[in-house]
Amino acid sequence: MTGRATFATARRVLAQLRHDPRTVVLLLAVPAVLLVLLRYVLDGQPGVFDRVGGTLIGIFPFVTMFLVTSITMLRERTTGTLERLMTMPLAKLDLLAGYGIAFALVAVLQALVASLVALWLLGLDVAGPTWAVVALAVANAVLGMAFGLFLSAFARSEFQAVQFMPAFVLPQFLLCGLLVPRDAMAEALQVLAYCLPLTYAYDALQQVTQVGEADAALWLDVAVITGATLVALVLGAATLRRRTA
Repeated sequence: MTGRATFATARRVLAQLRHDPRTVVLLLAVPAVLLVLLRYVLDGQPGVFDRVGGTLIGIFPFVTMFLVTSITMLRERTTGTLERLMTMPLAKLDLLAGYGIAFALVAVLQALVASLVALWLLGLDVAGPTWAVVALAVANAVLGMAFGLFLSAFARSEFQAVQFMPAFVLPQFLLCGLLVPRDAMAEALQVLAYCLPLTYAYDALQQVTQVGEADAALWLDVAVITGATLVALVLGAATLRRRTA
């Protein structure tokens, strides 16, 4: 692995995104717009937005980064760009790290925009420090990016990539505890929920926004998020092949 090859790959991906304004708008604006919509949907229920809005600052970027990253990586595979790159003296880790750096930078911008809109424009009240909420939002966006890179290997078309949303993301959204407390679910669903990374992302955001104190459980959640991101990136590297299927 060489830093020069890694950053060259990152620059190429960022250049492609710069020439795709619709994707940029989707990445940066959609989570913020969804938060604004949620704020006014809950306008007649005081306190509800403060209860759920903080966790959605991280969950919305997770969803959009997963979707955009998986489709973008799939295009690289199906158009032959990835295959051509793999014929060059470029290590798999260089290639994947370059994609990871590029999309991680986008994830940072996305999470910052969503956090600024929720915390300052919409007046979201959180118990913990603002920087911690923003940091967790960034971590969740990067987590979505990592799984998007990995799962793109199992799709053969953009339609199939989109289908991973209800197959992979929606179950996590339903089981993480946002809609229904996990202890009110069937025992089998509780066990399944603790096998899903978004559960730990939700718990970390819930701890920071509602309690505001860092405890051992919070650091465990952060460790799981970090570990899941690294595992997804390693598995993504394992799916990079010299030939396009």
